[in-house]
Amino acid sequence: MKTPQPPPPVVSRYLQENELSQEDKDLISSLPTEKGWVANYLHKYQGFWQATTHMQGALACQKHFQALESDILLVTTPKSGTTWLKAILFALVKREHYLDPQRHPLLTENPHVLVPFLEIDVYTDIQVLPDLSSLAPPRLFSTHLPYSSLPDSVKHSGCKVVYLCRDPKDAFVSLWHFANKLRPVGSGASSLADAFDKFCRGVSVSGPFWDHILGFWKESLKRPESAIFIKFEEMKEEPALHLRRLAKFLGCPFSPEEETHGVVDGILRLCSFENLSNLDVNKSGILSSGMENNAFFRKGEVGDWMNYLTTEMVKKPDSITQEKFHGSGLKRVYSIENLRDFNGFIHPWIFMEFN
Repeated sequence: MKTPQPPPPVVSRYLQENELSQEDKDLISSLPTEKGWVANYLHKYQGFWQATTHMQGALACQKHFQALESDILLVTTPKSGTTWLKAILFALVKREHYLDPQRHPLLTENPHVLVPFLEIDVYTDIQVLPDLSSLAPPRLFSTHLPYSSLPDSVKHSGCKVVYLCRDPKDAFVSLWHFANKLRPVGSGASSLADAFDKFCRGVSVSGPFWDHILGFWKESLKRPESAIFIKFEEMKEEPALHLRRLAKFLGCPFSPEEETHGVVDGILRLCSFENLSNLDVNKSGILSSGMENNAFFRKGEVGDWMNYLTTEMVKKPDSITQEKFHGSGLKRVYSIENLRDFNGFIHPWIFMEFN
């Protein structure tokens, strides 16, 4: 009897390159390339950096994914609260199917299983294209792809796009921790300084970070009926308000009866960081890629960057934010408590309105 083999290492999905068509090989080989944070390389495609394996998935879903009017697509930059909002979206739009809170799928499945990534999970093997026709509407998918790289069927259909953004400093710190968890055994950790330099230069998965945000911000202004723009920090501050906003946008507002019976609070409790991170499936479970579920649950806090970035380092992303967002109408407003760094300094740019 053969000894059971251990699951593949968590890095496999990020390093493994599947069979490519000659056309795709030629395209990828022609792109600007830099050393990746986890994977060997990042390639600049349509203005944004992608790992080789993500490139394969991006090209496949651009060619083959056909969005339906009833589809819901969650879009984020990496480590911007994706796992949390996946759980919230699933619990929100599928709530009529799972009325018993003790038997909810989120208790036994990781949110990334219930709301898969198009370019990472759905289109992983271009030799065997997925059959998505049997999925009950509304179909829920997610992506880190920038607006310029979305499949045309998403851009030209009435499907709903939910965009979640996060403060660049917090997103960077979370991404740096996450990437170091995924690096191959024996390769050592990526230094904070090296990763910070790459992030500020825009060389990170789906970076430049700021351009990614602006692409979807502009789309939310152009097509507010099809795209909604949410800020992680504001949702953390007033989750019930933004959950109701999401429900209205997605065409499934809470009824007076649901409000009376505390359905809003029930969804937020179920999907809270404290609850999700303490479930057995998220403490010890493993995704099909080999990645441990607990890698997606670190802190989920606002302002964690203060524990890692020096005052001098902070000037760089703040300066980029001011430059990139100027004239866009984007604004950030946080509480004073969340703005003070370890030297007690309050970063004034966060109070600015970029118009």
